[in-house]
Amino acid sequence: MTAVLGTRPDREETRVKKPGRWPAPPRPVWEEEPSRAGRAGKGIALGLACLAILFPLWIVIVTSLQTKKTIDEAGGLVVIPKGITFVAYQELLGGGQVQRAALVSVGVTVAGTLFSMAVSVLCAYGLSRSGSLGHRWILMTLLATMFFGAGLIPTYLLVQALGLTDTYLALILPSAVSVFNILVLRAFFMNISQELVDSARIDGAGEWRILFRIVMPLSRAVVAVISLFYAVGYWSAWFNASIYLTDQDMMPLQNVMIQLVQKQERPVGLSAQINTGQLSPLAIQMAVMVLALLPVAVLSPLVQKHFKKGMLTGAVKG
Repeated sequence: MTAVLGTRPDREETRVKKPGRWPAPPRPVWEEEPSRAGRAGKGIALGLACLAILFPLWIVIVTSLQTKKTIDEAGGLVVIPKGITFVAYQELLGGGQVQRAALVSVGVTVAGTLFSMAVSVLCAYGLSRSGSLGHRWILMTLLATMFFGAGLIPTYLLVQALGLTDTYLALILPSAVSVFNILVLRAFFMNISQELVDSARIDGAGEWRILFRIVMPLSRAVVAVISLFYAVGYWSAWFNASIYLTDQDMMPLQNVMIQLVQKQERPVGLSAQINTGQLSPLAIQMAVMVLALLPVAVLSPLVQKHFKKGMLTGAVKG
């Protein structure tokens, strides 16, 4: 009897061992499976957000491609197009102030991005080496500039004393380096395996070869992201030009666009067409906006795949 009783499994133990008999403990709200209404609500919210972003862009593009008659009939901005014409773009890119301003913006963006990346990469690599000379004091100095600034007037006086006014260098040097971008690059460089660097140094590689043969190939993601940040900053910049430049022929595209939108003056070569009714001033304004937005819209998707790896890996660790 004892042996038989000893071999009988306890009912409570049997109930506990069988899976699925007891309900699973409740999960937190943020881990719960969304309901159909929740999924539908998220879809509607995302759709409305996309519509709020794309609808103004659609109006700008459509208006830039319409004739003066269509714009006058619509009373301003056009939502539903009636044919397509590229007259505004042909006139803008056919020579004159707008074309020159676009070339200035392209040149400043390319030269400024290359210079800023060169300085940022060298500075970040030096600060990522713990044995580099004075790296701690240099890092503290850079961090201090993120919280304290001299102000506009001292900066202008410095640029003027250096003889940079009315030069293209005034569009590059005052904003050439971003401390935040240097810190992101530094954090990414510090996450690179030290064994790779040590093995290269044992094989006789110097710091320059280590940087360009090991560190840079492993940092393509973060370099692409930071390059995009610098390029967008230079392309969209207008404040430095409005302060340091007085020659209208040296103005970048963003400043010309501001003048057009505010109707302060019209681009050289277009006044006759606008006065005779061949062109609509509104179509010209919208066309300049499209030209200003086009490079950013083209470059952003190309480096989109690098954003997660380039920013999160460099910012979370280190």
